[in-house]
Amino acid sequence: MSNSKEILIRNAADSDRDAIAKVLLEAYGQYAAELPEPFWAEYRRSILDSVHGTAPYARIVAEIDNRIVGSVLLFLSSEEAYGRPELGIRSPIIRLLAVSPSVRGRGIAVLLIREAARRSIGLGAATLNLHTSDMMASAVKLYERLGFQRAYETDIMNGDTLVKGYCLDLGAFSLPHALQTLSRRFKPLDEKAP
Repeated sequence: MSNSKEILIRNAADSDRDAIAKVLLEAYGQYAAELPEPFWAEYRRSILDSVHGTAPYARIVAEIDNRIVGSVLLFLSSEEAYGRPELGIRSPIIRLLAVSPSVRGRGIAVLLIREAARRSIGLGAATLNLHTSDMMASAVKLYERLGFQRAYETDIMNGDTLVKGYCLDLGAFSLPHALQTLSRRFKPLDEKAP
């Protein structure tokens, strides 16, 4: 039996926000040592503001045994995601994808991204976007494996750090076969593709 069978992907309730914040800080805490203290403090504040703010279109969580172990936030534009309309992204953006270190390697991140892509297709979006940096090398590898391509025009400089834009072309998935195609393409690492 695949490990993903016991993973529930669902909408977060307002009462889940503290649990989401805990998972995010646990997951992103690994970068605290790599960032100067003022940058980590600002990043931490940004994480908490996103979790407790009203800008996300959706908060999607992964749950195992009634415990939230992963999360991703879905925004509808760069203005809502970052307060940066000048980036010109007017399609869904995922932010703050996180999986608790204790359950990594079970395909949870893939399931969360697949759900965000499914919802984006349901909204009629042509693309799903995200931003990341080289510091998050394992995340970059995952995004590229799933078909995200560099979107250089959406890069952001955050101090001296280049925050790279990525984009997944959802137009390649024609409805009604989109969900079936997404399921095949976004197989968790512990599942074999057909």
